[in-house]
Amino acid sequence: MATRERRRRGVRLTAAALVALVALAGCGSDAGNDSASAPAARDQARGAAEQAGGAADQAGGAAERGGGKAEPGSGAGAPDLRVDQRSIIYTGTMRVQVDDVDAAARSAIAAVTAAGGFIGGDQRRSADADARAELELRVPAAKFYDVVEELAKLGRQQRREIRTEDVTEQMVDLDARITTQRARVASARRLLERATSISDLVSLENELSRREADLASLEAKKERLADLTSLSTITVSLVGRDASTADEETEVGFMVGFKGGWKVFLTSMTVLLTVLGAVLPWLLALGVPLTVLLVLLRRRRRTAPPPVTPAGPAAPLPPTAAPPVPAARSGP
Repeated sequence: MATRERRRRGVRLTAAALVALVALAGCGSDAGNDSASAPAARDQARGAAEQAGGAADQAGGAAERGGGKAEPGSGAGAPDLRVDQRSIIYTGTMRVQVDDVDAAARSAIAAVTAAGGFIGGDQRRSADADARAELELRVPAAKFYDVVEELAKLGRQQRREIRTEDVTEQMVDLDARITTQRARVASARRLLERATSISDLVSLENELSRREADLASLEAKKERLADLTSLSTITVSLVGRDASTADEETEVGFMVGFKGGWKVFLTSMTVLLTVLGAVLPWLLALGVPLTVLLVLLRRRRRTAPPPVTPAGPAAPLPPTAAPPVPAARSGP
């Protein structure tokens, strides 16, 4: 209350100061005029001061209604958007165990259609009690929670996860950028109409094409966000009675590592045998003939007689050197 009283007192002092300034301005401007027009000028100044005071009172009342909150350094408080005015993307994931998967899927589709939505995807696997159906449902954002509750009643709900994303700032930013880009496109079109030379015409056409492409990209982003905010997405898994009800927990230990290694070993052997099976026909078709040919060549080389040299005059033997003569010994 004290804060409101101080704010109201400040607004009134501001209005009084504004009245004084307007009155002084009116007196100064009327000093050189005819005395007959002074009352009319004072009346106009008084009316302007009253309007200023009323505007100040309205501003003070608006500030009080807004809760007295204002941004520091600004003259007015920022607008506070309510929840129903914000752009929020709702995404839900559910797992429901039912007795009859096909019947539950038909009921889910009927509920979504009655809410004004449609089916984005439908994948089913029929295996008696282990049947499964994966449905991607698009429903209006206003009926998101109603549809989620209705889907949970189809059977035993095992898991539910709901996520929200506030994209209000992105939508506001896109609106501002689209407005600016449209003005740029309009400006480029006006310049194109005034072009007088071919070079100017070509450059302006390229610039206009670039700006129009940027505008189309921004509008596509806005349409995508608008689609996500207007229609929420629910991914529901309908499983049969024999489906596992608990998520697999992370296990550690020697046996867990041994089982994992054995699985990897079996997978590797399977891959190796697959590759061997793919290569074996080529080995049989090309390897066997080549092996037989190599064996025959080796046998032929072993059984072949040594080469015979032709007969001819005997070559003279090299002269033998005479044995060395011992040196004569002198007498005593």
